Amino acid sequence: MSENSEVKFIAIEGVIGAGKTSLARKLKERLNAELILEQFEANPFLESFYSDRKRYAFQTQMFFLVNRYKQQQELNQENLFTEYIVSDYLFDKDKIFAYLNLNGEELKLYETLFPLLARNLRKPDLVVFLQSSIDRLMFNIKRRSRKIERNLTLGYIEELSEAYNHFFFRYNDSPLLIVNSTEIDFVNSENDFNELFKQIFREDRGVKEYFKPESRRIE
Repeated sequence: MSENSEVKFIAIEGVIGAGKTSLARKLKERLNAELILEQFEANPFLESFYSDRKRYAFQTQMFFLVNRYKQQQELNQENLFTEYIVSDYLFDKDKIFAYLNLNGEELKLYETLFPLLARNLRKPDLVVFLQSSIDRLMFNIKRRSRKIERNLTLGYIEELSEAYNHFFFRYNDSPLLIVNSTEIDFVNSENDFNELFKQIFREDRGVKEYFKPESRRIE
């Protein structure tokens, strides 16, 4: 199958535990692409934020904003060695967390800074939104058992899932593929990955599409 020639920069999105990084790594290997990974472990405030959202929200948000900007800014420089770029986050999703966690003067400052940083960044040719059930997200978070996520609550994941759905329902800055990923395993099943890969590079895909793979139980 020949890849869609218009899709060179792919951003993968989804709530914590959706499998963004896993899918990005798989695509990187298949396409021999440049891989951009969100550096969440470098954020010195993140673990404290999961314990006390109100106290550490602003520090956490600003670190991510600047760090993501520095990463994305590099994409404006032509890379002669790779044809494809795959990122496990979309820069614009930063706003999801800002509006969920900031308020008052902190949010006003954020709203001043964000458009200044975002205006010159490269937009993805396609955004893949992995939309999963809360149960599957919590299952994935528990299974990978990251120390930094030990204080994540069910309530926060539910809030985040609702905010993500709200954001992508209205998103129109790049072509969007919404994937119902609750009952697929693109990490361990090559059939599942190949099916998703074909959808990503479909020549006749519309500007916004929803892909629901054949249902199967994930153990």
